[in-house]
Amino acid sequence: MIATSIKELFKSASLQQEVQINGWVRTFRSNRFIALNDGSTLRTIQCVLDFENTDESLLRQITTGAALKITGTLVESQGKGQDVEIQIKDIEVHGTADPETYPIQPKKHSMEFLREQAHLRVRTNTFGAVMRVRSALAFAIHDYFRKNDFFYFHAPIITGSDAEGAGEMFRVTTLSDKQPPLDEHGAVDYKEDFFGKETNLTVSGQLEAEAYAMGLGKVYTFGPTFRAENSNTSRHLAEFWMIEPEMAFYDLDANMDLAEDFIKSVLKYILENCEEDLAFLEKRLLDEEKTRPQAERSEMALIEKLRFVVDNHFKRVTYTEAIDILRNSKPNKKKRFEYLIEEWGADLQSEHERFLVEKHFKCPVILFDYPAKIKAFYMRLNEDGKTVRAMDILFPGIGEIVGGSQREERLDVLKEKIDELDIDEKELWWYLDLRKFGTAVHSGFGLGFERLVQFATGMGNIRDVIPFPRTPQNAEF
Repeated sequence: MIATSIKELFKSASLQQEVQINGWVRTFRSNRFIALNDGSTLRTIQCVLDFENTDESLLRQITTGAALKITGTLVESQGKGQDVEIQIKDIEVHGTADPETYPIQPKKHSMEFLREQAHLRVRTNTFGAVMRVRSALAFAIHDYFRKNDFFYFHAPIITGSDAEGAGEMFRVTTLSDKQPPLDEHGAVDYKEDFFGKETNLTVSGQLEAEAYAMGLGKVYTFGPTFRAENSNTSRHLAEFWMIEPEMAFYDLDANMDLAEDFIKSVLKYILENCEEDLAFLEKRLLDEEKTRPQAERSEMALIEKLRFVVDNHFKRVTYTEAIDILRNSKPNKKKRFEYLIEEWGADLQSEHERFLVEKHFKCPVILFDYPAKIKAFYMRLNEDGKTVRAMDILFPGIGEIVGGSQREERLDVLKEKIDELDIDEKELWWYLDLRKFGTAVHSGFGLGFERLVQFATGMGNIRDVIPFPRTPQNAEF
């Protein structure tokens, strides 16, 4: 007999049919009722055992966490809480789990404890639901770009360039850490290293994606990126996944249109395909928020928040307009903002972004035309000489979720910006070549995948939406 998943069993199996399933024991009550889950769905199926005719040694092996194969007949349930159950004919124990040492017992565990058990936490309802939603979002992303004639581009993981100019990069080297070769000035001689130069793990695939957009038209990356940022917050990871589309012949308006349509599309997909998991995560969030002061609770429930984004047109506002709104706002005048807005040129914080979305406009917001001084070198300079064609998309409860821009396609302007920032032209010779040979208007944006999963699942900490989080002082698994 071929085993079926519990999800398929609930969907299509007929009563009195003989079935076979595999899974892990969630609970075993009264030596009779086994709740089995296989990860395919949030739900467990109750399997009823005739314990009086079951060997005692087998009963002792049926504990929370044990892996079983169960064969039996699907029947209408006699108890409450489920429509069907399995009357067991045969049990095979794949693997036991010692109840004295198995850490994921059927009780409430803290998020901190579960992070210490990252290899087992996916067996809980919360993490099973989060990871199924994460998987669905990843599928929806690839599906969206495929349907819109984008080519999937694999950006290099090891790179010699710092796309963001932030310098917070992980070095890749084969040199000895105790006695590296030195040059005539006493500095590490990277000519002796594996690649013959200083290399790092990528912080973004954008620059390389630009190169391929200028030959294939529309490309996107979806891969891991790395930031050596010593930041212990609920919003930062050292290793995370990025979605970065780049489009030739797209200006900033077309870029904003694409970003809005993309986000709405992938969130709509999970609303239609992850109803069970989203309902569970919404209830979990509501229960969690009951313990918080009223002022700290979300104004919208999880599914309402997702529909809020899918159903509302994103308001487009210039940075200059946003600064005026924030400067004249009550929280700013009454000094309730942690970072007060006093003058044009300020770098907006999450509290400002959330005010614009949740209090002022009451819809998702796209801010554009930012001051050049607070944005990256590759963004197209506007005619005013002080702003660039940058855009950020702001969401309720999270602030910025997307950052993008029209890229600077003019060779002379790009060279000036590189010189101003003291970036070595030799390191970006190939990037400058793109402006020498067939340059054209082009644009793109970046979306941190974990930020999207965090928004979609309502999880309060970004470490809980990636299987094995990498953070300062933590690479345990």
